[in-house]
Amino acid sequence: QVQLVESGGGLVQAGGSLRLSCTASGSISGIRAMAWYRQDPEKEREFVAGIVGGGDTKYADSVKGRFTISRNKAWTTVSLQMNSLKPEDTSVYYCKINSAWRDYWGQGTQVTVSS
Repeated sequence: QVQLVESGGGLVQAGGSLRLSCTASGSISGIRAMAWYRQDPEKEREFVAGIVGGGDTKYADSVKGRFTISRNKAWTTVSLQMNSLKPEDTSVYYCKINSAWRDYWGQGTQVTVSS
Protein backbone atom coordinates (compact mmCIF):
# COMPACT_ATOMS: atom_id res chain seq x y z
CA GLN A 1 0.00 0.00 0.00
CA VAL A 2 1.60 3.25 -1.16
CA GLN A 3 1.50 6.06 1.36
CA LEU A 4 2.09 9.78 0.94
CA VAL A 5 4.34 11.29 3.58
CA GLU A 6 4.14 15.03 4.12
CA SER A 7 6.64 17.32 5.77
CA GLY A 8 7.42 20.99 6.18
CA GLY A 9 4.49 22.32 8.16
CA GLY A 10 4.91 24.47 11.23
CA LEU A 11 4.49 27.86 12.81
CA VAL A 12 5.52 31.02 10.98
CA GLN A 13 4.86 34.72 11.33
CA ALA A 14 2.75 36.57 8.80
CA GLY A 15 4.83 37.47 5.77
CA GLY A 16 7.06 34.46 6.20
CA SER A 17 7.56 31.37 4.07
CA LEU A 18 7.21 27.62 4.37
CA ARG A 19 7.83 24.79 1.97
CA LEU A 20 5.70 21.67 2.11
CA SER A 21 6.79 18.40 0.56
CA CYS A 22 4.93 15.16 -0.09
CA THR A 23 6.69 11.96 -1.11
CA ALA A 24 5.16 8.67 -2.17
CA SER A 25 6.48 5.61 -0.35
CA GLY A 26 6.37 3.57 -3.56
CA SER A 27 5.73 3.75 -7.26
CA ILE A 28 2.35 4.96 -8.50
CA SER A 29 1.50 4.27 -12.12
CA GLY A 30 -0.84 6.28 -14.29
CA ILE A 31 -0.48 9.54 -12.41
CA ARG A 32 -2.65 12.28 -13.89
CA ALA A 33 -2.19 15.09 -11.41
CA MET A 34 -0.69 16.09 -8.09
CA ALA A 35 -2.26 18.68 -5.84
CA TRP A 36 -2.47 20.33 -2.47
CA TYR A 37 -5.65 20.94 -0.50
CA ARG A 38 -6.32 22.45 2.90
CA GLN A 39 -9.04 21.99 5.46
CA ASP A 40 -10.17 23.90 8.53
CA PRO A 41 -12.24 22.30 11.31
CA GLU A 42 -15.88 21.87 10.34
CA LYS A 43 -15.20 23.09 6.81
CA GLU A 44 -14.91 21.25 3.53
CA ARG A 45 -11.48 20.49 2.15
CA GLU A 46 -10.56 23.11 -0.43
CA PHE A 47 -8.28 23.05 -3.45
CA VAL A 48 -5.08 25.09 -3.14
CA ALA A 49 -2.86 24.19 -6.10
CA GLY A 50 -2.44 21.48 -8.71
CA ILE A 51 -0.04 20.34 -11.42
CA VAL A 52 -0.75 18.00 -14.33
CA GLY A 53 1.35 15.90 -16.66
CA GLY A 54 2.30 18.62 -19.09
CA GLY A 55 3.44 20.83 -16.27
CA ASP A 56 0.43 23.12 -16.31
CA THR A 57 -0.46 24.48 -12.92
CA LYS A 58 -3.61 25.85 -11.33
CA TYR A 59 -4.09 27.83 -8.15
CA ALA A 60 -6.90 28.96 -5.94
CA ASP A 61 -7.46 32.69 -6.29
CA SER A 62 -6.57 33.19 -2.63
CA VAL A 63 -3.00 31.92 -3.12
CA LYS A 64 -2.15 33.07 -6.66
CA GLY A 65 1.14 34.90 -6.80
CA ARG A 66 2.16 33.66 -3.36
CA PHE A 67 2.25 29.86 -3.64
CA THR A 68 4.10 27.71 -6.18
CA ILE A 69 3.53 24.01 -6.77
CA SER A 70 6.21 21.81 -8.28
CA ARG A 71 7.06 18.14 -8.69
CA ASN A 72 10.12 16.06 -9.38
CA LYS A 73 10.66 14.32 -12.73
CA ALA A 74 9.93 10.90 -11.25
CA TRP A 75 6.49 12.00 -10.09
CA THR A 76 7.28 10.82 -6.58
CA THR A 77 7.39 14.18 -4.81
CA VAL A 78 5.18 17.22 -4.97
CA SER A 79 6.08 20.43 -3.17
CA LEU A 80 4.33 23.64 -2.27
CA GLN A 81 6.40 26.78 -1.75
CA MET A 82 4.35 29.23 0.28
CA ASN A 83 5.49 32.84 0.46
CA SER A 84 3.95 35.97 1.96
CA LEU A 85 1.92 33.84 4.29
CA LYS A 86 -1.18 35.30 5.91
CA PRO A 87 -3.03 34.27 9.08
CA GLU A 88 -5.91 33.08 6.90
CA ASP A 89 -3.55 30.50 5.37
CA THR A 90 -3.59 28.69 8.72
CA SER A 91 -4.95 25.22 8.07
CA VAL A 92 -4.13 21.54 7.75
CA TYR A 93 -2.61 20.95 4.33
CA TYR A 94 -3.05 17.66 2.46
CA CYS A 95 -1.32 16.42 -0.67
CA LYS A 96 -3.18 14.34 -3.22
CA ILE A 97 -2.04 12.22 -6.13
CA ASN A 98 -4.64 11.37 -8.72
CA SER A 99 -3.96 8.27 -10.77
CA ALA A 100 -6.00 6.51 -13.42
CA TRP A 101 -7.31 4.10 -10.79
CA ARG A 102 -7.59 5.96 -7.50
CA ASP A 103 -6.69 8.97 -5.44
CA TYR A 104 -4.00 8.92 -2.78
CA TRP A 105 -4.02 11.35 0.15
CA GLY A 106 -1.38 12.36 2.64
CA GLN A 107 -2.02 12.43 6.37
CA GLY A 108 -2.03 16.21 6.58
CA THR A 109 0.43 18.72 7.98
CA GLN A 110 -0.46 21.73 10.12
CA VAL A 111 0.48 25.20 8.97
CA THR A 112 -0.05 28.02 11.46
CA VAL A 113 0.55 31.66 10.55
CA SER A 114 0.65 34.10 13.44
CA SER A 115 -0.27 37.74 13.04
